[in-house]
Amino acid sequence: MRGKYLAPRDLSTYHAQCRRECVEEIAQNSSSDESPVVDGEPQRPPATGARRVGWLVLGLVLVGIGIIGLFVPLLPTTDFMLLALPCFARSSPRLERWLVEHPVFGPPIRAWRKNRAIPRHAKMAAALGFALFWWLAHPRAWVVMVVGGLLLSCALWIVRRPSGETR
Repeated sequence: MRGKYLAPRDLSTYHAQCRRECVEEIAQNSSSDESPVVDGEPQRPPATGARRVGWLVLGLVLVGIGIIGLFVPLLPTTDFMLLALPCFARSSPRLERWLVEHPVFGPPIRAWRKNRAIPRHAKMAAALGFALFWWLAHPRAWVVMVVGGLLLSCALWIVRRPSGETR
């Protein structure tokens, strides 16, 4: 029976050995250049299998909505592109790099990543959208007050962000 089960002393030795091996493996993996580096910080490696496909599909859907936002007034484009970035980081670093380096979508994304900045034209578009709500919406008074309060909070947050790169 002793060969089949570990004694408590042997078990603690076994756990210590496993911990050492895990620490060594983590140290070896973290020193490799396989995981992407964003702004000087190593990122987790992409997911595998079904999770990778799920992140990829979600990223592509968000990019699709963002592209539709180019043609539909008041549907934000950059917001959806920013939401697609972590999806691509977990599924396809190549698509993440494409999005960051894109001539149209890239500058606001890089400004957000670097300084958490919102370009001045985007701030004005957001303010216009908020103003249109106040002017066009005619629901019950409590709905206008709740949504208006949320919009005012968002507007204050947006205005306080630094202005970054423009188009």
